[in-house]
Amino acid sequence: MSWILLTLGVAFGSAIVPLINAEVFLLGLCASQPGLHWLWLGAAVAVGQIAGKTLYYLAARGTIKLPKPLHDRLHRERPMTPRRVRWQLRTKRLRGRVEWLRERCHRHPHWMAGTYGVSSLVGLPPFMATSVLAGLVRMRFVTFLTTGLAGRWIRFSLIAASPAVFAGWLHH
Repeated sequence: MSWILLTLGVAFGSAIVPLINAEVFLLGLCASQPGLHWLWLGAAVAVGQIAGKTLYYLAARGTIKLPKPLHDRLHRERPMTPRRVRWQLRTKRLRGRVEWLRERCHRHPHWMAGTYGVSSLVGLPPFMATSVLAGLVRMRFVTFLTTGLAGRWIRFSLIAASPAVFAGWLHH
């Protein structure tokens, strides 16, 4: 039970801080503790990841207010330096695509649910980005939770089962 709780905590941390890699942790845990059931580990990671991504979803939706220093830093007016002008020119196309995607998701809520579902399962487009986008387009919270949990549970259950599968292949 303690391994499951530790896995839940690491998964929550990896959802908040992208530098923590839940996949690597899970593979290492499954390789060193083969007695743990892969479905329970997949469920623990899914719950931890969705709990963490829910904070991003709620912040993008406007339900959670950012702390004042962070809010002020993100929304302050900055003078246009030559470096910022170059950066804006380089990212103009990308920003246009993000805006196009956001508008399309507003017009087609089911399309957003599909994109979010694929992202939760495969990781492309990045799950953090689709979690934020889901909040921006005001995806239903129940859809956010169920689609995300299902995709993440399948993804991380397969990852947790992989060391045993590969070990079985090597012994045959």
